[in-house]
Amino acid sequence: MAAGLTDIAGIKVGTASNLEAATGVTVVLVEEGARAAVEVRGSAPGTRETDLLCPGQLVENIQAIVLAGGSAFGLDAASGVVRYLEDNNRGFQVGQFSIPIVPAAVLFDLFIGDGNVRPDSEMGYRACISASPEAVAEGSIGAGCGATVGKIHGMINAVKSGQGSSSKVIDNLVVAALVAVNAFGDIYDNQGRLLAGPRNPETGIMEKTLDLLINTGKSGFFGNTTLGVVATNADLDKAALNKICQLAHDGLARSIWPVHTMWDGDTIFALSKGNLKADLNLVGLMAAEAMAAAVRRAVIKATSLCQVPSISELGS
Repeated sequence: MAAGLTDIAGIKVGTASNLEAATGVTVVLVEEGARAAVEVRGSAPGTRETDLLCPGQLVENIQAIVLAGGSAFGLDAASGVVRYLEDNNRGFQVGQFSIPIVPAAVLFDLFIGDGNVRPDSEMGYRACISASPEAVAEGSIGAGCGATVGKIHGMINAVKSGQGSSSKVIDNLVVAALVAVNAFGDIYDNQGRLLAGPRNPETGIMEKTLDLLINTGKSGFFGNTTLGVVATNADLDKAALNKICQLAHDGLARSIWPVHTMWDGDTIFALSKGNLKADLNLVGLMAAEAMAAAVRRAVIKATSLCQVPSISELGS
């Protein structure tokens, strides 16, 4: 398996991108329904329809998750996804009405490209039309279109990031992750080596954000958030999925540093789409591994955009 999140049967992923404005939408479609949970660890989130994902709420299944650029403005993209699902008679049945349940989260990409152009309802609808069970598109696309990392020296010295996806398989158990990486901090490989960090304004050489915070007294940079979705074919209820979200955030901490700061809105959703019985700890640890791998793929697969270079252009 190498498709990423769509290695889970019943999940489709679609994107819509505006390369000139450097913004976009990624939609995860589970039209037949899936149990879901969410965990927000960052301190500047922008979300929609997340309270109903808590255990004890009436609605058990969702039909889609939306990740979008555009900061709070980008939440409008979820309206297009709701409209698409209504057109296809998908949702929570209330009398003669099907009410699509579509949680969403946004990242801040207004400082790159044209910040006056944001994902809207039409872009959300187009992302649904493009949704496919094929391999997930990666790089500077969808919600990752305007994503950047290592921004302590400002956007002009940041590094381009994007969208990445990965999956882990043990016997019949599949756990997969999709992530749009728009972090304040830096990206590290699985050996702890710097992959992408702020570029020194004079030399262009990548530095470590934590060192700059400690040694130079530099402050943070507003406009960050890493958004992720993990999914499994294990049969898990909302309470168990909440634990999966928590462990998946460990995957962010293993690949992004600093992470979960006051300048980030880091949010991870989890989906259960299957009936396999599996150990909760194992699923959660696989989720962390898949998320860390997806984060690294997001910067490795990214391409330069709007004068922000990718690591492939920088030769790293």
